[in-house]
Parts: sequence; structure tokens; C-alpha cells
Amino acid sequence: MASGAYSTGIKAILDGDVDFLADTIKAVLVDAADYTVNLTTHDFLDDVPSGARATNGTGTLASKTTTISTNVITVDAADLTLTSVSGDQSEAVVIYKDSGSEATSQLLYYLELSSAVTPNGGNITLQFNASGLATFTR
Repeated sequence: MASGAYSTGIKAILDGDVDFLADTIKAVLVDAADYTVNLTTHDFLDDVPSGARATNGTGTLASKTTTISTNVITVDAADLTLTSVSGDQSEAVVIYKDSGSEATSQLLYYLELSSAVTPNGGNITLQFNASGLATFTR
């Protein structure tokens, strides 16, 4: 599965239920072998099996921005360092709004990593693409 926005995440943003800049937005490393993403029907974090998520593989995004230039909207955040990460090899990152409950934490974006990372108890730095976490073209 390629990177993309979750349909319900787009709807939540358009409905005003998610404010990317003001809400607590998190990223979690996931093992694609244990999570089959469905961008159409998955809506909340409880759709991502806990066994697919790296231990200590979740962090809060900082320095979040949204910009527009020549009909391209870019969503971005600072690179994120996760500490003491363990678990299975991870091939993707799920971006979501943290509500405090997995059943209501809105999934926003699924990002395939350019290369898989293998947690070994050390730190992992997620270096987001220089052109942003996500772009949308009008």
C-alpha cells in the first residue's frame, strides 16, 4: 500500500473535528506485515492492531505547519526522535489525532518509510520528507 490520507481523516478535518495545528497529533511506527492498511474504512487507532505498533514507537509531532504555494498545500512537522524503541521491523508510520482513547483517536495519514527500520531498544529518528509529511494539490 502506498502512502495516503485516510478518508475518515480528511472528513474529520473538513468537519472541523481535527485541527492539525492545535490538536495533539502523534506518529506511531507500524509493522506492515501485522497491519493491512485500509485508507477507505479504517478510522481510529483501534483499527491498527497493538501488535503491529512498535513498543515506545509513538511520539507527539512538534513544530506543525500548513502552507500553500502554487496550488499545493503542504502539511509538515519537525523530525521526531523516538526513544528506547523495540518490536518488529517497521515499514510505515501512522499519523493520528490523539484523543486519549484508541477508539476515538482519528487516523489521518499512512506514510510508507523509504526503508524499513528495525527497533533494537535504541532511539529511532523519523526524518520526514523535506517536502513535508503530506501534500495536496488543487
